[in-house]
Amino acid sequence: MGFAFPPPTFSMGTFLLALSIFLVLPELSAGITRHYKFDIRLQNLTRLCHTRSAVTVNGQFPGPKIVVREGDRVVVKVVNHIQNNITIHWHGIRQLQSQWADGPAYITQCPIQTGQSYVYDFTITGQRGTLWWHAHHSWLRATVYGPFIILPKRGASYPFPKPHKEVPMLLGEWFNEDPEAIISQALQTGAGPNVSEAHTINGLPGPLYNCSAKDTFKLKVKPGKTYLLRLINAALNDDLYFSIANHSMTVVETDASYVKPFDTDTILIGPGETTNVLLRAKPASPNATFFMAARTYNTGLGTIDNTTVAGLLEYSCTSSSSIKKLPLLKPTLPAINDTAAAANFSTKLRSLASTQFPANVPRTVDRRFYFTVGLGTRPCPKNQTCQGPNGTKFAASINNVSFVFPSMALLQAHYLARSNGVYTSDFPHNPPFPFNYTGTPPNNTFVRNGTRAVVLPFNTNVELVMQDTSIQGAESHPLHLHGYNFFIVGQGSGNYDPVNDPARFNLVDPVERNTAGVPSGGWIAIRFRADNPGVWLMHCHFDVHLSWGLVMAWVVNDGALPGQKLPPPPSDLPKC
Repeated sequence: MGFAFPPPTFSMGTFLLALSIFLVLPELSAGITRHYKFDIRLQNLTRLCHTRSAVTVNGQFPGPKIVVREGDRVVVKVVNHIQNNITIHWHGIRQLQSQWADGPAYITQCPIQTGQSYVYDFTITGQRGTLWWHAHHSWLRATVYGPFIILPKRGASYPFPKPHKEVPMLLGEWFNEDPEAIISQALQTGAGPNVSEAHTINGLPGPLYNCSAKDTFKLKVKPGKTYLLRLINAALNDDLYFSIANHSMTVVETDASYVKPFDTDTILIGPGETTNVLLRAKPASPNATFFMAARTYNTGLGTIDNTTVAGLLEYSCTSSSSIKKLPLLKPTLPAINDTAAAANFSTKLRSLASTQFPANVPRTVDRRFYFTVGLGTRPCPKNQTCQGPNGTKFAASINNVSFVFPSMALLQAHYLARSNGVYTSDFPHNPPFPFNYTGTPPNNTFVRNGTRAVVLPFNTNVELVMQDTSIQGAESHPLHLHGYNFFIVGQGSGNYDPVNDPARFNLVDPVERNTAGVPSGGWIAIRFRADNPGVWLMHCHFDVHLSWGLVMAWVVNDGALPGQKLPPPPSDLPKC
């Protein structure tokens, strides 16, 4: 585009002002391109007086914060300097027309090998809020994770009062031992893996652990101000309760979707989930400091990390010398196995469902599915002693199919129409062996291994009921669906009743998520429209269950229009 010089009647100042407005217009309407470089390398980390070499991005733990706006293009070059293979997943990003950038190893790409690199290139379309990124190969995400914050477009505002400050808070786990060695040993012996030594807030375990007082996350607040806490559960294997002493929080968003605001003293957040809360500081500086604490919610039979992480909420007008003399108040967290508190929180979540942010729930259903999710066993190999239940190996499955990761990426096999020998499209739509799912488990708990997927025509309206089972103990399962958001239209305890339960489904303002907890000893019903072609992983976000096979894949075929087709792979897509 050329520019004509202004006619003499314009002053040069007027012209420059007009030109500056013209040049800013693209920034107001279209997004910009943001470039990042992730160097995957080892870094010595010390927590709890233990130092170990850990996999990091750019030597940081947690990893770097990505901040973009809705509509921006994001280009991240990942260079692998370590011996492990690795991939990065952009958790919750829909990857519309950028399916090759989703990141799960052997699903949308082969891993990035030692000395190799891959450029993740995608555009943020129709999303804003708190998401996150993490490694998606083996258990590397224990230390390879960070926040992915999508601000509204310029000129757009939050549907709640603008906060004084925004604070990402990543809840994680710390292992004194290398997590790769932990899962490797567990898969070899068939036993449950060793659990973490501590939980963390922004990588810091806090003062309730030995040799950890100096590693405490502190949030300084000003009296009367409002803070937006962007909470992310990056723990490997733990649902977490979170609470702040003597302060209530207002929930305004989950998984980068706005919700009807409600006040709560405690939030429940599963691995993979994000929750934005408004924290209103007290109008006058109180003569106290306050713990912000998180602890596991668990009803399963296995060993868990039942420790509590704490950070400090401090009022800024108090001097550091006098802070130490102030009383320290602690919140009361629900009991570790408090299923009522879990249900009470999750059932309060409702979509904002406003004109600006509608809840586009599929009103009709083309395909219905009923999946059991839970644990199981596999036989011990000959000439080996196994340490799982009754001398077997622990396993996990969906509809009794325990997923086997292939040796080439499923998305490549689908794109090349060469699924033969890579995956089959016969994943069971219903449990193959019906039983009283939340009652007494069957005698035979062996799973079947397979790389099996469900194939969906483009734009299929899907209703999926996921049912927990009591095999090896009932427990919640945070199920994450790649490439999509979905609506939670129903949930309940016990076995799902296909005759009576659908009448109670919420099709008006159900919460919209990308990760949702299947209740312990209960069920959850979700709906989504299959409008994003590609191969999309769905799995439990407890990494131990993912490693045991609680995984399946949806293959969504192309639509008729150009924007509804899977684009060709990028030239630098890693090879297996």
